Amino acid sequence: MTKLIGFNKIKTAIFISGTGSNCRNLIKFSKLKNSPISVHLILSNNPKAKGLVFANKFKIKKKIFKFKKQRKDEKEILKYLEKNQISLICLAGFMKILSKNFIKEFKGKILNVHPSLLPKYKGLNTHMRAINSKEKFSGCTIHFVNSNLDSGKIIVQKKVKINKNDTPKVLAKRILKQEHILYPKAIIKLFANL
Repeated sequence: MTKLIGFNKIKTAIFISGTGSNCRNLIKFSKLKNSPISVHLILSNNPKAKGLVFANKFKIKKKIFKFKKQRKDEKEILKYLEKNQISLICLAGFMKILSKNFIKEFKGKILNVHPSLLPKYKGLNTHMRAINSKEKFSGCTIHFVNSNLDSGKIIVQKKVKINKNDTPKVLAKRILKQEHILYPKAIIKLFANL
C-alpha cells in the first residue's frame, strides 16, 4: 500500500444488503479529516436495501448486482471496482458469500464486521446462539475476509456483556452500537502507519 500523500485517501467500496447503519457510519467516518478512507461506491445485492438511500444522501455512486449468476456478476464487479480504482472493500451486512476467486482476484483488502467474538459463532443467528449457550459475553469482530467463512485474521474485537434478560434483538442492538465504534477503529489501526 502506498503512503498517503496530502489528501490521498484510500478509495473504498461498501457492500451492503440491508439497512446500512454501518454503511452510514463508515461514510460519516470517511468525511473526518484524519480518516484514511474515502467512500466512492456503495454496492448491494438487494435493490430494496434501505442502506442505498445513503448513496443519494451523500452523493456516492451505487450499483446493484443481484448475484443471480455469481461468477458472471463477480467478474463484472471486479471490473467495476478496477474502473473506480477501489483498493478497500468494507462488507457491512452483506449477505452474500464472495467466492475464493473473487477474493484472490481483488488486489486490495476486504474487511468484514461480524456480530460475535470470532472464532465463536461464525455464520448467522449469532445472538441467539450465544444466549442459548449461556455465554457471559458476546460482541463483535472486524476481520480480514479470506476464502473460509468468518475465518480471516482478526483486526479488532469488542466484548459486550450478555444480560440475564437479553433477547437476541436487545443484544443485537447493543452490539450494533459497538460495531459503529469498532469499524472505524479497525480501519485507523490498519492504515495508521501510512
